[in-house]
This record gives sequence, structure tokens and C-alpha cells, in this order.
Amino acid sequence: MDEKNECCCHKKKKRTEKEYKDLINRLSRIEGQIRGIKRMVEEDAYCPDILIQVSAANAALNSFNKVLLSNHIRTCVADDIRAGKDETIDELVNTFQKLMK
Repeated sequence: MDEKNECCCHKKKKRTEKEYKDLINRLSRIEGQIRGIKRMVEEDAYCPDILIQVSAANAALNSFNKVLLSNHIRTCVADDIRAGKDETIDELVNTFQKLMK
């Protein structure tokens, strides 16, 4: 398949080394938080203590989303708009709608 006919599910983004490392580091920290929550459940921790840790993990995921979305708008979306690809705006609106559920 050539690039013009590529299905949206096959789109890729080449990230800078700095962006890549930042995203991976954030995800690694979140992964550690989730493992910690699992361990708390396994060790019969008090429910409010677990809930507080889940809230912290949710905040970390939201922060990850903000960074990723900001990078996406500044690079992919801006480049596509400059190239006249107006369908990118619809994709961005759709993404916002999914994030705001």
C-alpha cells in the first residue's frame, strides 16, 4: 500500500529522541504506580489508601495525555494543516471527544 492510501490505523509518528525518552519515562513511572496498586490489593491494603494511589495514577495518565496531545498538535496537526489536509481537524475533534468522555 502506498502512503496516500494508508489506513489511519497504520499511521506512525517519528518522535525526537528527547520526546521518545520523556514519554517512555512517564509510562515507566505509571507502570510502577500500577504495579504498586496491584501489590496493595494483594496485601489487603486499606481501601482509601488504594483509592488515593489510583487517583495519583489517573493524574499521571492525564499528564501523559496532555504532553502527548500538545506534541501532536504542535507537530502532526500543524504540519497537516499547513499541507492543506483539513481532515486532520476532524480527526483532532474526534480525539478530543473521546478524551472528554
